[in-house]
Amino acid sequence: MFDQRGCGKSIPHAELRENTTWDLVNDIEKLRDYLNIDKWVVFGGSWGSTLALAYSQTHPERCKGLILRGIFMLRQKELIWFYQEGASYIFPDAWEEYLKPISLSERGDMLTAYYQRLTSSDMKIRLEASRAWSIWEASTSKLFLDKQLMQTFGESQFAEAFARIECHYFVNKGFLETEDQLIKNVDKIRNIPSVIVQGRYDVVCPMISAWELHRAWREAELIVVPDAGHSMSEPGIMSALIDATDRFTDL
Repeated sequence: MFDQRGCGKSIPHAELRENTTWDLVNDIEKLRDYLNIDKWVVFGGSWGSTLALAYSQTHPERCKGLILRGIFMLRQKELIWFYQEGASYIFPDAWEEYLKPISLSERGDMLTAYYQRLTSSDMKIRLEASRAWSIWEASTSKLFLDKQLMQTFGESQFAEAFARIECHYFVNKGFLETEDQLIKNVDKIRNIPSVIVQGRYDVVCPMISAWELHRAWREAELIVVPDAGHSMSEPGIMSALIDATDRFTDL
């Protein structure tokens, strides 16, 4: 595992400059080269699935296999669903908290409104927005509400990097050439052994994205976990991911 630019142990913390999908793809390739690994299995969930697709389509010759979880391809309909209208119908109580930092007049474009606050020079404004953004995702990530996860996501250090970097990528449309780039370029990875693990009741990254990717990429095995949401730590998802990694040890 590695911490991408601006988060975790990477520095500078919550930095947005020189932080694009293609910077991260180059970072992954630099790590592979530094570790002297010829080919490897790439594993990514949620935003990590986006990044794994971008990396593998750029360097298919370096991928022995792909294990993807909670498919997210940064298309406009996916962003609108979770940050503007859709998931709000399922979690209206959590949505109400997500709305609080944003004035009524700005709520027609939540991503832009949040981006303005998350990039504010006023730390108080940034932290209020960061916590609301991060707790919204934590509130919706599991089939059953996990208050400990919400508390973790609401911690200032984590929340600022999480919210700022996510929103930065979203308002810049993932730095992709077209919004369907990752699904359009599956021919580049069609012959790489791949598994997609998807929670049936994933609200953060709804199953339609995994389904549409699988429809375009029939060679990839799709495993639908019937009693799970988005989080990797849910038992059914974790079990499916462990099974996939065990199988991929023979590649």
